[in-house]
Amino acid sequence: MIYKLSFAFLISMMLTANIFAQTKLNYPDTKKVDQIDEYHGIKVADPYRWLEEVDSAETKAWVDAENKVTNDYLATIPQREQLKKRLTELWNYEKYSAPFKAGNHYFYYKNDGLQNQSVLYIADSVTDAGRVFLDPNKLSQDGTAALAGISFTDDGKLMAYGVAIAGSDRSEWRVKDVETGQDLPDLMKPNRQGGFSWLKDGSGFFYSRFPDAEQGKELKGVNFNHKLYFHKLGNPQSEDVLIYERPDDKEFFISGFVTEDGDYLIIYVGKGTSPKNMVFYKSLKDFNPKTGLSDNYISGVDIKGNDEKALTARRNAQIHPLVMELRANYSFIGNDGRNFYFLTDDNALRGKIVIADTMSKLGKWSDVVKESAETLGSVDFINNQFVLNYLKDAYTQIKIHNLDGEFVREVKLPGIGSAGGFGGKRYDTETFYSYSSYNAPPTIYRYNMKTGKSKLFRQAKVAFNPKDFEVKQVKYASKDGTPIPMFIVHKKGIKLDGNNPTLLYGYGGFNISMTPGFAVSRIVWLEMGGVLAVANLRGGAEYGEAWHEAGTKLKKQNVFDDFIGAAEFLIADKITNPKKLAIQGGSNGGLLVGAVLNQRPELFGAALPAVGVMDMLRFPKFTIGWAWTSDYGSPDNLDEFNAIFKYSPLHNIKSGTKYPAVLVTTADHDDRVFPAHSFKYAAALQAAQGGDAPVLIRIETKAGHGAGKPTAKVIEEAADIYGFLIKNLGM
Repeated sequence: MIYKLSFAFLISMMLTANIFAQTKLNYPDTKKVDQIDEYHGIKVADPYRWLEEVDSAETKAWVDAENKVTNDYLATIPQREQLKKRLTELWNYEKYSAPFKAGNHYFYYKNDGLQNQSVLYIADSVTDAGRVFLDPNKLSQDGTAALAGISFTDDGKLMAYGVAIAGSDRSEWRVKDVETGQDLPDLMKPNRQGGFSWLKDGSGFFYSRFPDAEQGKELKGVNFNHKLYFHKLGNPQSEDVLIYERPDDKEFFISGFVTEDGDYLIIYVGKGTSPKNMVFYKSLKDFNPKTGLSDNYISGVDIKGNDEKALTARRNAQIHPLVMELRANYSFIGNDGRNFYFLTDDNALRGKIVIADTMSKLGKWSDVVKESAETLGSVDFINNQFVLNYLKDAYTQIKIHNLDGEFVREVKLPGIGSAGGFGGKRYDTETFYSYSSYNAPPTIYRYNMKTGKSKLFRQAKVAFNPKDFEVKQVKYASKDGTPIPMFIVHKKGIKLDGNNPTLLYGYGGFNISMTPGFAVSRIVWLEMGGVLAVANLRGGAEYGEAWHEAGTKLKKQNVFDDFIGAAEFLIADKITNPKKLAIQGGSNGGLLVGAVLNQRPELFGAALPAVGVMDMLRFPKFTIGWAWTSDYGSPDNLDEFNAIFKYSPLHNIKSGTKYPAVLVTTADHDDRVFPAHSFKYAAALQAAQGGDAPVLIRIETKAGHGAGKPTAKVIEEAADIYGFLIKNLGM
């Protein structure tokens, strides 16, 4: 009863939250400089350019001053500690991943409840509770070291693993002996690297990375030219062999992985963040780790010499094209010898499965599973069958087909939610998958591929009753009439009378779908009587590549119109009103919130842009921002500049406008979306604010873009955000 009484007290306190009158805040006196840039004949002022020097003493002093204003403001919210207490109580449950098999062992991730990072466990059988194999919490004192990926040898005796510090996209990779638990001498020093894939015999692995560069240079976006290497176990990284590069275009990303049978290396070449890619393959028979060549392979090209140029030419001659244009997405599924299966949206915008017969001249392609009305997001290859993961109006459907493309069965799921997993090898007869929804904590099922039966394996035990909440899906019309789906979640029995505090979340970009999933922090919002709405905006992948492209480059305004349409629907449908409506989004979603806030400030009571891309004229100059031009377009292109300049959050702030309450969140170590985006945006918005609502920025220290953020920091941030909403939505 203690919890119920204390939370009832919290609700009663919320009813009095509006007694706190907004007072004009004394923001730091942020200096302005006379910086003028010219774009296509248009002069654009950038008075806060100096904040791009994030490591300067002056910027650090500004960060400290802004954090003090924010912390002092948040300290006046009496519900803040109670929120943190309830969030901690909810978060304190055992969290498991679906297990997977490597060699003779099973592995899974587990978090006891409040551990900063989840721990990798090893078990001798699927029913064995197992033991700790790798605990990233012991890799740093403050819990900011996180696993960035793992890759096992085919026999499961060795594991390559990456570690990222403070949320960085740069990771250091090592190799661990599974039996002894000891690390081998092999070390891949910090880089934006990935795609670690072992040779069948475990003697080494392929991986991708950029050329070595100092962190400062990389932050200025100059570190291009991605390359694919081979690392032989026991050798220093300096002796790694270059397998493939594309000097014809420094913006290509290259990745490679070994087929399950060990016979081929599949190589992807893509540009920026576009889902379109080229595909090549290389035989690994008689592979020589010293040269990167298959010694007995006849390529039909006679290249003399033993210098590096000649070796590179011979290596390239042994790499064969399957897809030579960036016209569509091709994702490798599996192979029968030189018959390769792919998931593609080439001439099938919602996806299909095709087979490439590479024995034929130039390759013969044919459909295996044709395009359907649903969007095919991924395919797994288990029990000599295809497990197809579809999106139907943004929630999961799982269907199984045989290798001839014939439908076998559908995997029945508990409701409107998201399912994932289905990992394993080609001839495995069992697999695991997880299911969750907005009101359903993750549940793991053991699935028999022969019988089609799902058996409950593990179920999360969270201190709330899922039956107290309901999830529904609606569709509304955007500005141009396009129907947009949206999920709405709230407590059962609440009166939807137009006065409900509502949190509207969106993303809308980079081919990423917003599917129903469980977030423990949302439960606190729902318990307080808040409504959660998640809109499936264009720019995502909910309805295939056409849906994605409809929210990119010159069509980016569609995304903002979709989000504004969601807000207008929630108001017209008597769910909320502008004073009670908050919007939230992170990264590309932070850009979304910033743009929409400029276009319709009167429509919202609060805004929460997180780690947003706010300076759309300079985004390619920082970190990996140059890769985002495939979605945003480039300010160097006149037509794209004109579109970008019209919505860029930093450049469309209007002085004297009465903006709603804004809490910007970012991190000083974010090396994906450079923190200066948020610094400059917050400074400009504070200077322009014509009303009394607060404009605050919360700058996390020793943290990055979000991945790997310690649990303690996540809880603190969530408590601050909900406290901010309580005070500013007049709850």
